Amino acid sequence: MIHAFRVSSSSLVDRISSPLGHFSSYRYRWILVFVPILFLLLIGGCLGRPFYPLPSKMAVNDRQQLQTSRPYNIAHRGSNGEIPEETSAAYMRAIEEGADFIETDILSSKDGVLICFHDETLDNTTDIASHKEFADRKRTYEVLGVNTTGFFTVDFTLKELKSLRVKQRYPFRDQQYNGKFSIITFEDYISIALDATRVVGIYPEIKNPVLINEHVKWADGKRFEDKFVETLIKYGYKGSYMSKDWLKQPAFIQSFAPTSLIYVSNLTDLPKIFLIDNVTVPTQDTNQSYWEITSDKYLQFIKEYVVGIGPWKDTVVPVTNNYLMTPTDLVARAHAHDLQVHPYTYRNDNMSLHLNFYQDPYDEYDYWINKIGVDGLFTDFTGSLHNFQEWTSPLSKNESNASELLHKIAVMVSAYGKL
Repeated sequence: MIHAFRVSSSSLVDRISSPLGHFSSYRYRWILVFVPILFLLLIGGCLGRPFYPLPSKMAVNDRQQLQTSRPYNIAHRGSNGEIPEETSAAYMRAIEEGADFIETDILSSKDGVLICFHDETLDNTTDIASHKEFADRKRTYEVLGVNTTGFFTVDFTLKELKSLRVKQRYPFRDQQYNGKFSIITFEDYISIALDATRVVGIYPEIKNPVLINEHVKWADGKRFEDKFVETLIKYGYKGSYMSKDWLKQPAFIQSFAPTSLIYVSNLTDLPKIFLIDNVTVPTQDTNQSYWEITSDKYLQFIKEYVVGIGPWKDTVVPVTNNYLMTPTDLVARAHAHDLQVHPYTYRNDNMSLHLNFYQDPYDEYDYWINKIGVDGLFTDFTGSLHNFQEWTSPLSKNESNASELLHKIAVMVSAYGKL
């Protein structure tokens, strides 16, 4: 790194000195000291990564604000293409890689503590099978109309859940982090976002509220949705979309359950996203079909409670034999109802990329952002989406900024030479 910097600094000095004539030895030495400092600032500006003090030393108003000029980069369960999902490390990696929002699924423990976990059962992404002390906890419950057997989060206390370790969901992804991280709470997740050195939004899902409200009872008689919103309020999340309060601490609330979204709309004015599953899957709590909930009549109804929809991407653009077919008009119709569209899930893995994209995730991002016109993307690989947008955004002026700064340096040096 130091060697590369020296070469770049020398090259920069040569570029500056050539149009300015010959310098005295004294002046040349001054440039060698002064230019690297400015060059370091140039690098920071070009990379879009300003230097920040530690969070504890920094006022909120000093943080780099949320970008709202291009589709949102939504870190799906954190940067889980690299690190096991829903873990503190996955969320912190996503923030490092440029996520606008970190997304999570909220479930509950037996003792009513809200946790970050996707599946209702622990079987697929934890080491529960190796914990013989929990062998008698296996249950069969109805989940979304299907009898499901496994170790359910609602049958374990938070302390017991914390004794488990998380593992990578997919065998074709990096396994080196298996067993290194534990399940985290909703509050842990919020703290990660608030401790970031720039403004990072949160995007929590009210996960399967029917199941949670059936199996978890809070002493004060409140329901899952109440506890969910109380947690957001406790940490200062409030305000309608794009309001001053919202921009200070951005958050979207998401759910596949329309009645839950309507219920929480009476508790908070935070923006909400209605998630839409496969065409064969009815809604969680109202048993409505995909065709009903994507009709113009329903979009007009739901817009009273939500600011957008989050459809599975293969319902927006149908797929046959792993090739994309003609896009539907869902995005256009949603936009006509003033609703945002945040499809899920974009993955870099070769088996996840449709053949149209020749195993190139950047080609896929280009298609969805520039042809389909979505407003946000749930991705397992936050860094690749961030890179694509940094490289292609019309608002990215790194090269012109570099040229402008280089010109300013030349002017400063020229002026010094006349003293």
